[in-house]
Amino acid sequence: LMKRFSSSSVSEDLGCRRGEFSRKHYGSVELLISSDADGAIQRAGRFRVENGSSGENTDCTPGTWHRTDVHLENPEYHTRWYFKYFLGKVHQNYIGTDAEKNPFFLSVVLSDQNNQRVPQYHSILWRKTGTQKICLPYSPTKTLSVKSILSAMSLDKFEKSPREIFHPEIQKDLLVLEEQEGSVNFKFGVLYAKDGQLTDDEMFSNEMGSESFQRFLHLLGDTITLKGWTGYRGGLDTKNDTTGTCSIYTVFQGHEIMFHVSTMLPYSRENKQQVERKRHIGNDIVTIVFQEGEESSPAFKPSMIRSHFTHIFALVRYNKQNNSYRLKIFSEESVPLFGPPLPSPPVFTNHQEFRDFVLVKLINGEKATLETPTFSQKRQRTLDMLIRSLYQDLMPDLHKVNNMLNRRSFSDVLPESPKSTRKKEEARQAEFVRLGQALKLKTTVKGDATANLATTSFCKKEPWESQSFCSNFPHEIVCADSWGQSLLVSTDAGILLIDDDQPSVQVFDKTLQIKQMHVLEALDLLIARTDKGKDSRILVFRLSAVQKDIETKQMIRSKYDCRENKLERTKGCHLYAINTHHGSELRIVVAIRNKLLLVTKKYNPCNSLTSSSVLSSSESPVEEFQYIREICLSDPPVVMTLVDGPTEDSDNMICVAYRHQFDLVNESTGESCRLHHVETNKVNFVAAIDVYEDGEAGLLLCYNYVCQYRKVYPFNGGCPLIQPSAYDFHFSWNQVPYAVVCAFPYILAFTTDSIEIRLVVNGNLVHTAVVPELQLVASRSDIYFKATAAVSGSSDSNSKEKSSRSSPQTPTAYEMPECPLSSLEGEVPCKNLYKIPLSNLVGRSIERPLKSPLAPKVITTTSTGIASLPVTHSLSLSRMEIKEIASRTRKELLGLLDEPIPKTESAQKQKKVPRRQSDPKQGAVRSTSSDRIISSSFESYSEGHNLSTSSDPNTLSNREESIPSSCPFQLISLYDEDIIDLK
Repeated sequence: LMKRFSSSSVSEDLGCRRGEFSRKHYGSVELLISSDADGAIQRAGRFRVENGSSGENTDCTPGTWHRTDVHLENPEYHTRWYFKYFLGKVHQNYIGTDAEKNPFFLSVVLSDQNNQRVPQYHSILWRKTGTQKICLPYSPTKTLSVKSILSAMSLDKFEKSPREIFHPEIQKDLLVLEEQEGSVNFKFGVLYAKDGQLTDDEMFSNEMGSESFQRFLHLLGDTITLKGWTGYRGGLDTKNDTTGTCSIYTVFQGHEIMFHVSTMLPYSRENKQQVERKRHIGNDIVTIVFQEGEESSPAFKPSMIRSHFTHIFALVRYNKQNNSYRLKIFSEESVPLFGPPLPSPPVFTNHQEFRDFVLVKLINGEKATLETPTFSQKRQRTLDMLIRSLYQDLMPDLHKVNNMLNRRSFSDVLPESPKSTRKKEEARQAEFVRLGQALKLKTTVKGDATANLATTSFCKKEPWESQSFCSNFPHEIVCADSWGQSLLVSTDAGILLIDDDQPSVQVFDKTLQIKQMHVLEALDLLIARTDKGKDSRILVFRLSAVQKDIETKQMIRSKYDCRENKLERTKGCHLYAINTHHGSELRIVVAIRNKLLLVTKKYNPCNSLTSSSVLSSSESPVEEFQYIREICLSDPPVVMTLVDGPTEDSDNMICVAYRHQFDLVNESTGESCRLHHVETNKVNFVAAIDVYEDGEAGLLLCYNYVCQYRKVYPFNGGCPLIQPSAYDFHFSWNQVPYAVVCAFPYILAFTTDSIEIRLVVNGNLVHTAVVPELQLVASRSDIYFKATAAVSGSSDSNSKEKSSRSSPQTPTAYEMPECPLSSLEGEVPCKNLYKIPLSNLVGRSIERPLKSPLAPKVITTTSTGIASLPVTHSLSLSRMEIKEIASRTRKELLGLLDEPIPKTESAQKQKKVPRRQSDPKQGAVRSTSSDRIISSSFESYSEGHNLSTSSDPNTLSNREESIPSSCPFQLISLYDEDIIDLK
């Protein structure tokens, strides 16, 4: 067992490499030149070519790369806030001008966060430069002012103070402003190219496609007749057949897609250039080129197509021998990076996976193209014109209106109406809600909004899906770190070692208060910062000694047993940081007020091999650490991170955050330089994460709503060169996080009630998971968090209707977070610990971590008094077990759906059942068997979301390998139930 310390576990090694990423996975820019049959150069252009990185798998041993990052970026059901949260609800809209006399609009609504009983303020600021969206927490004792909202959006100075708009028709205009962000439906070109064709005239002149091309079209979508077509038409004629008689159409994850197929558009024998075909395909932002021929034949190049509008080409080749598709992506140089990255090699044998990958890639590509200067400048001009026009139309009316309501213009967002105008205000709100609901329904029927998520594959297993780790954990957690498969937790009851739903073991008693800790298995070390104020110290322990105490159960250490474990000179410290990559040596920087203390420990492989057998448990590793130097700062640091230099000799750096700035300090010389200055009045520093792109150091600086990436270039013996770079980027969170975790390709922001998941390379949003009362526990390897038990289902339609018609000035009972019954009796509701495996996030199939310290030794006693070894809970099921569970679940589900429960009866059942952990409807009780968990999850989902009553077994046959596990995440629907009922 002690050999577990001889080398780093796989999970720890993966945790060290979590901050390593490369943009090379997304292709490289090349100059592409096309020539005619005679060799004369026709056109040239710079494109980023994605062909699958040849070196992508070089560092993935053991295991292989799995595609886990195939997601729509900035999905509309997460970004179209005004349609989702505002329309059909009572909300406030304001108009004003900033210090530069540019008009702006502000909309604020108090809403329930995705039916999770988490009331929040959603705010949208419309300016000519674009929209800005933030979430602000709701407090029943503190009202929110317009000034504080605008200040959070970095808008502090005004030429004219904001005034509220009371006209219900303003909702139409604001919906038009939101639609400027881009269409929810897409049109893509499909061009057929025969083997050897090198010019666009030859490709557009193909009258018919091959058999393999027809199979490819059938894979993309359905053939529809254009005449009389009522769905999204993508610019095609649906009355007179002037653009052909048929086309290819599909709906993907709520988006309608029309394909402009070259062989289906009108063909003219007299016109060699085929202008009618080029008129449609040449004006598509994204075009698929299906090319016949072998791999050795001349390949397609984007410069062969004469189009200033098309920015992305997807080259598809079909291989008859192995029935596979090969994909290659060409993006114009100005298009920002977008995912998913192509696998290596970019060959797909599963045709359904290929279709999903292509459609996600093309949709993300078109959205990314809209951010290029060509399109963003046009959108900005249009938005500026619309805002100014709307401002000129509204301001005269606002000056004429002079009543009590206008006194709300710069006070509370949600005030109580004066008694004299209450009836008038209630009538206005009723008309406001009625018009909003009608507008929402009209937009839905027109197809200008994505379809409900219930129509998509809800069984898809997402990489951020959590696993239940420990149920009903009663203690308050201060900090924690993973130890193998276990979790070492500092609580108000002492230091506990927890394994997957096994009895916890106390390691230290509650006299030792650990505020910060690191478990370093490779070095056989536990590092901790204890106590607070002047008594705070850094302690170091041997993990083998702690392990021995657990095995022998000799003693539970207290604060007074740790005198020999104190590092010298660290008294009064308030923060410490260690280097992520400690292959050569471990570096610790301790902050004592405005002084930094640098301590190192040389890495000795023999130490970890012999520590458990040679050294006694009383012997301390303190002597192995050596004091290096002391560095003085101007202020005490709030955030501190160590950055490894390329030589790890004299170019290591320390990133510190204090006052309104991030600074870089050289470890060798103590010299500091300004990395970034924060231009806001109030700064909430969150984190500075060291990331390494292709071995070169960079920093993700997180503060307030902002996350900014800065690359650090070593220069002149380690003095960093700080200058603007094309590699730098920044993005904004929707809520202010208290912690940020990087796990390439994702970066996760943790707030008090949600996890916001984005991509590192471009900051695009991929998912927002609502988790009430969320607390991040540990994230150095696997991610552990604490949250309340999942609340099942959505509210019934009656309560939703009342919610939409009542003013949100004072949230009613169904709008407030629901607590278990124990809280009503004066008890503190228990929370659960959940785990997100890091291997799922980074997309690598790795060996399971070594056994936890608890697994071989903990013995439980049954009711009969007979001691027995506990069953070790596996983190994953075998393929046969999954198939067996899936088969049983499908049969139970189909049997359930043959007799659907009426909605009213389902709502009554949900009202009667207390929402406790023991409720089988929750589908999250660890004591039940796997099939019971999964079937109850399906049952709860089908009741709460009116699942389709189809009994076709094929609808679930393709989902056997993606079974939803018990977790607090809820599927987020775009529409409210009242709108679904109206449809």
